[in-house]
Amino acid sequence: MSVVDGPVPKHRQLRDILLAMIDSELVPDAPVPSERELVDRFDVSRATVRETIGRLVSEGRLYRVRGKGTFVAAASIESQMHLSSFTEDMRRRGHKPSTVVLGADETAAPPPARAALGLDVTDRAYRVERLRSADGAPMAHEVSWLPAAPLPGLLERDLTSSVYSILAHDYGRVLDSAAQTVWAEGADPLRARLLRVPPAAPLLVFRKTSYAAGRPMEHVTSWYRADRYQVHMTLERTQHAGTAATGPARM
Repeated sequence: MSVVDGPVPKHRQLRDILLAMIDSELVPDAPVPSERELVDRFDVSRATVRETIGRLVSEGRLYRVRGKGTFVAAASIESQMHLSSFTEDMRRRGHKPSTVVLGADETAAPPPARAALGLDVTDRAYRVERLRSADGAPMAHEVSWLPAAPLPGLLERDLTSSVYSILAHDYGRVLDSAAQTVWAEGADPLRARLLRVPPAAPLLVFRKTSYAAGRPMEHVTSWYRADRYQVHMTLERTQHAGTAATGPARM
């Protein structure tokens, strides 16, 4: 393929060429040719190359690492906003989930988790820290807090599997509702290392409290790679009588 003069802008032709390379020749995290190589190979200006690369980065098809170059981004996994475990979510989308347990112990919960779970200061809780992957690539770092009293022996279970399934099958606690907040932040050194992203790379953070028959059973914070995970929401306009609430809404 080549870039030629004609009605189709050169940056669009170059974009199609690079997308074909991404889809057929290059694997995720592989480097793409440098600006100079693309200029020489396709006889286009450096401005055209930079515009095309910038567009592909903004679309999530490529990513940059300062001082190293531009690389192929792995395909994003889109999640609907519904209550399911990571394991269930990945399997439903045709991906192979895997989990590494980074830590699991029984201890006193910090104030935010204690409040979310409705625990007293003297109540014990389980802290479970896991690294979640899809198709062998790290996807999320997850820290969960669960009340110890209704879940005796939880730490003896296989925590590389779905905690939702363990709660349902071993304890009769079916998670049926949740409250969740989502925001974005840059990766700190710990999560940059665990998720294999550059420091300060964008992450999607989900903080969720899940309930079984009205009782809080899990308070979890998950840091997802923003280059590999996206969220789809369907919104409906609701008509309310009276004045509308002001201020931003968080989902």
